[in-house]
Amino acid sequence: MNNSPAFNRCAKLAALFCVASLATALIGFAADKKEEKEPTVIDPGPPPSDAIVLFDGKDLSKWQSAKGAEAKWKLLGDGSMEVNGTGSIMTKEEFGDVQLHVEWATPKEVKGHGQERGNSGVYLQGRYEIQVLDSFENKTYFNGQAGAFYEHNAPLVNASRKPGEWQTYDIIYHPPKAGADGKPVPGSFTVLHNGVLIQDHIPVTGDATRAANFQGIAPKGSLVLQDHGNPVRYRNIWVRRL
Repeated sequence: MNNSPAFNRCAKLAALFCVASLATALIGFAADKKEEKEPTVIDPGPPPSDAIVLFDGKDLSKWQSAKGAEAKWKLLGDGSMEVNGTGSIMTKEEFGDVQLHVEWATPKEVKGHGQERGNSGVYLQGRYEIQVLDSFENKTYFNGQAGAFYEHNAPLVNASRKPGEWQTYDIIYHPPKAGADGKPVPGSFTVLHNGVLIQDHIPVTGDATRAANFQGIAPKGSLVLQDHGNPVRYRNIWVRRL
């Protein structure tokens, strides 16, 4: 062991430096802890108390046609609305990062096959479609069935209920954004179909679904429900900004 005066002085200085560094780190940690905010308290609902209710069965006041005119889908007595051939409808308000809840039902009477059965869709920002389709014992292309990120990603599983039965989508969506270098940073889709995870943090680039005809990226956009000519019903639609 080295007990020279010079060695002891160095050892003491090193110890003091370690204590000072630890104290600085603890002060910094405490400062960081003070900056944390208590999470906002909400009533979980449904819908959650911080949700924006887009359709509660009473009216279509939050919606308009694709051309900005009055939305004319048929209001039914059970609190739902039905696609009736008057064209797709879109929200008057625009959204970016969201949690979206949608309930839908395809016609109980089965007509056609493949893409002809209960076809509709939920478009985020009017650009990226989560497919609505009667996929109960109904074959079609993988990335075109119910729950698909249309023409991009098939669902992990087929969680479809029988025709006419109510089904749910719970969608967590983050849009693509511009990075510091100006290049798009992918967003993502996470989707639960009837409570089952079917899309797990799927990348969303700046390429919109083919039918949407959009280019580039945008921070916000309307939610769109597609009129594909089939009498699909919707109810209990709400959204939370993230």
